[in-house]
Amino acid sequence: MCDSENIEEIYLSDVCDVCYLADRNVVLVHWKKYCELEQYRTPLKHALQVIRNHSGCNYVADTRDGFEDNPLDTKWVAEYFMPKAKEYGCSTIYFIIDKENSLKEELEGQEKDSSSLLRFRYIYGLDEL
Repeated sequence: MCDSENIEEIYLSDVCDVCYLADRNVVLVHWKKYCELEQYRTPLKHALQVIRNHSGCNYVADTRDGFEDNPLDTKWVAEYFMPKAKEYGCSTIYFIIDKENSLKEELEGQEKDSSSLLRFRYIYGLDEL
């Protein structure tokens, strides 16, 4: 996902890739397999730094290979990640979903927890940004 021109690789691991897409001014987090706690939070901390360093940068999570979060991570996202994203200038969270939206409950839970802070949009690909 981070292998094209105009894309800066920020953090790459076997569970998650984080890239900055300059032409769209978004940080893209592509989840590849289950992880939790620090392994889950580290990529998101990198994403926050990208948001902080690029004025008006929004967040895109590719959830098509995603998973339901550990409840501790869900709480961390609501209490730490989302407020920091807003503080650093993010206004919209985009979730790239599969056609079945297999993580519907998980994603709607995150939206419910943070909809007072940020806008949420569900898309099928980057071309919808």
